[in-house]
Amino acid sequence: MHISWLGGTTVKLVTKALDEEVTVVIDPYKPAEGSAARSFSPQVAILTRGEAEVITLSGEPFVLSTPGECDIKGVLITTVAGNEPDTTMVRLDAEGLSIAHIGLATKSLNQKQREVLGDVDVLFVPVGGVHGYDIEAAVKAVNDLEARIVIPVAHRSDNDPTAALVADFCKAMGSPLTAEPETKVIIKKKDLPTEDTSVVVLTKE
Repeated sequence: MHISWLGGTTVKLVTKALDEEVTVVIDPYKPAEGSAARSFSPQVAILTRGEAEVITLSGEPFVLSTPGECDIKGVLITTVAGNEPDTTMVRLDAEGLSIAHIGLATKSLNQKQREVLGDVDVLFVPVGGVHGYDIEAAVKAVNDLEARIVIPVAHRSDNDPTAALVADFCKAMGSPLTAEPETKVIIKKKDLPTEDTSVVVLTKE
């Protein structure tokens, strides 16, 4: 699975399901400042904060913005209600991998959320502290869900210039940032860490 971070809580996943490449975009929202894509052409778009201020989605993708469960082109998507009105959190299963994205969460995870999102392979967690989790809350969520790989989002970029630095989250996780982040990571089931949680940092694409 190819994974990119596009600023804020926006991520792009490219997975192969049923012998077809499927592009999933989560949270394709227009940022208040900084650069962003003008449009996306995914097969699937998942929105954790409702359908307002969404970047143009071309090609008539399947759009999911409410709690529920569906199988789109061999990608199983489960969404659970978030902590604020009209918000959701997402679990996605494809290529033998389980992915969780908790949106711009502001409160501790409840039991239902932990049941749906727990014990996943990859977790996207906000760490910047502007409108979502600060570093301490993000670390708690990581510990709650016990993901094998954590990818921080909503940290400082041109979209969120006052957010916390991703290096501070890495330090809090005991995984200091020692290399220049890449714009994309490829994750395969066979390459997942077997013991400690691994932090993967992406630079904005």
